[in-house]
Amino acid sequence: MDTMDSRIVNVVEQAVWDLMRRVLEEKHGICTCPKCQADIAALALNNLKPRYVTSAKGEALARADSLDQTTYIAVLVALAKAIEQVAPNPRHEVSPGQ
Repeated sequence: MDTMDSRIVNVVEQAVWDLMRRVLEEKHGICTCPKCQADIAALALNNLKPRYVTSAKGEALARADSLDQTTYIAVLVALAKAIEQVAPNPRHEVSPGQ
């Protein structure tokens, strides 16, 4: 099997990143540095069922399907819980004024 031609994509991960960016734009006072964003995404993804696809067609179909209302709500809940955990406990040094 030639892995150079194959690509595995977790469409739930893409949904987490997309929705997280929107949520963080609306919430003020939460660090949005790459480290905090990665921590939020990792915590959220650990609480969500992955959805893997291996083709562009499968990715498009799964992406449309993965954002049904139930999945959308599950991603938002997982993100909210992750933000609640990361925001008061960032794993980086907070600079003055942050």
